Amino acid sequence: MNEFRIGQAADLLGVSTDTLRRWADAGRVDIRRTEGGHRVISGADLAAFATELSESDDVADHRVSARNRFVGLVTRVKRDSIMAQVEIQSGPHRIVSLISTEAVDDLGLEPGVLASAVVKSTNVVIELP
Repeated sequence: MNEFRIGQAADLLGVSTDTLRRWADAGRVDIRRTEGGHRVISGADLAAFATELSESDDVADHRVSARNRFVGLVTRVKRDSIMAQVEIQSGPHRIVSLISTEAVDDLGLEPGVLASAVVKSTNVVIELP
């Protein structure tokens, strides 16, 4: 059975370890201690909790068909006269988007701006670490 330490689980959920500990103490998520005293969560429980979080998020209220929303910080904008490359760091994920320079200007995208990358794709590659 796959188990994740609390720090790994928090990273995967995009929250701090303190937040995950509080959720565990409040009974929102089942975390157990190993014989060595480390807090761990089973992969199945973590997946179920991640699903619960995504369904309770206000993102579910948006009328958009895309369900993959990554909120993060704009870290880089490379631009020319027509197109721009925008990079967002969302937790451990780096998302790169190619959009028009006009859209970058309209949205005011620059390093340090909080933004969401919304992904809808029929071709997603999945790999194991």
